[in-house]
Amino acid sequence: MGSLTIRNLDDVVKQKLRERAAARGVSMEQEVRDTLARSVTDDGKRRRKPTIEEMTRLGVKPPQPFDLKKLTDEMWDEGLL
Repeated sequence: MGSLTIRNLDDVVKQKLRERAAARGVSMEQEVRDTLARSVTDDGKRRRKPTIEEMTRLGVKPPQPFDLKKLTDEMWDEGLL
């Protein structure tokens, strides 16, 4: 593995990296490694790992029930499936 030193990094950029790392629960160094890897591999198209908050929101019950069959039938009729 190689190493890299970055000089003259803008304070705002450093702070944003620190915040993103904290949100993901990783070190700032790991956040920078992941960000660089995403930017140079697969043209940045790799999916990022969701945060705990994002995962928790997925488990929230919708405010109103919905008819899944009706929804998929409508999507089928519109050519979306």
